Amino acid sequence: MTTLCRPLVRWHAPAGAARLMLADGLLAAGVVAVEVLLTATVAPGQQEAGLSRVGRDLGAVGVGAGPYGGPLWLVALYSVLAAAPIVLRRVALRPAALLAVAGLAIPAVVARYPLSQIVTFVMVTYSAAAALTLRRAVLAAVVLWVPALVVSVLTIQPEGPHDIGPPVMAAMNVLIALVCFFIGRTVCARRAYTQALEERARSAEANQRSLAAQAVADERRRIARELHDVVAHHVSVMGVLATGARRVLHKDPAATDEALGTIEDTSRTTLREMRRLLDVLRTEAEPAADLAPQPGLAGIEALVEQVREAGLPVALAVDGVPSSLDPGVALTIFRIVQEALTNTLKHAGEATAQVRLAFGVYWLIVEIFDTGRGPAPRSEHVGHGLVGMRERVALYGGTLRTGPRPGGGYRVYAKIPMEQLGVPVADTRRAETR
Repeated sequence: MTTLCRPLVRWHAPAGAARLMLADGLLAAGVVAVEVLLTATVAPGQQEAGLSRVGRDLGAVGVGAGPYGGPLWLVALYSVLAAAPIVLRRVALRPAALLAVAGLAIPAVVARYPLSQIVTFVMVTYSAAAALTLRRAVLAAVVLWVPALVVSVLTIQPEGPHDIGPPVMAAMNVLIALVCFFIGRTVCARRAYTQALEERARSAEANQRSLAAQAVADERRRIARELHDVVAHHVSVMGVLATGARRVLHKDPAATDEALGTIEDTSRTTLREMRRLLDVLRTEAEPAADLAPQPGLAGIEALVEQVREAGLPVALAVDGVPSSLDPGVALTIFRIVQEALTNTLKHAGEATAQVRLAFGVYWLIVEIFDTGRGPAPRSEHVGHGLVGMRERVALYGGTLRTGPRPGGGYRVYAKIPMEQLGVPVADTRRAETR
């Protein structure tokens, strides 16, 4: 029981305290109303003749109460004072326990035993056992019932041979305390067991969703590989047909026309398969495809201007003459500059930045650095943006280095070999000479 049961309500006020206090306030009001009603229905003569002794005997049981004489308003006052801890038992358990112990002053001083007092001790003991850990629950029970036992034994003395004696009083107090305590611990264990079952069900449901998503992803990858093979085959066929058509262009125009027609049909089929391939690879969380053209080298100047308008002074420097790069390469350069400048806006603070593009004979270099403070240090944490830049650069056989600069600020440096970009070295040299 001790391993399963965990504290569900702490000493302090939980969420929804007003609702809990309202419910317990209605319970306390009902207890007070019952006691006032019982007191009002007992005749004064009966109270003085015999029921007063019965009341004392009942009061000895669990520091409880029975009917007793006195003005009705005084009965109601004592009952309200004794029932006050019931209102706080689920909102502030420690004050409720202290108030319950303080309420023992009523029978100790005036020898009156409110009926609501036994209900208070029963409810507070149950709440502590059901809401706290075992050690705290035992401590709360001891704090509540040891003073109650002492008061009941000392204040009530038997008047005849048939009255309840101190040993019986003590035994009944202990019995009531144990019953309330173990009922509370049983409820606590039941709640913890139910909560464990709910957590296990949620975990199993999440695991099931994960397995289903993994199965869908595996199937999509299998379909993507098959479509990739189909697309690669069609592209190879188009390459072979184009080579053959060029060789027989002047010798056999009819064969050339037939080959070009086949290339046309094959290219359309390839485009359809490519669309299917992209649909398979796209996840449900990804947005719909944007119909706008992808940005390239021409969009870097506009990007730099936007960053300037956002408040970051940026300078753009281009070394060499940009050769005819594939759209994918141009998009990679744009994304690297975009991600680097975005990080600078987020983390650099008051700083300036510079973007340098170098189109050399053998290497394409993209460098972005700033004079700010850089991102906050994080232990072995790499952002998604840096991972994306590294993957894009690695796709073309390049390397990416990021980190603080020796003189302050942050630097992003990407280096891609020209031969991996499909640009012959001779063409680059001719572009530089021009």
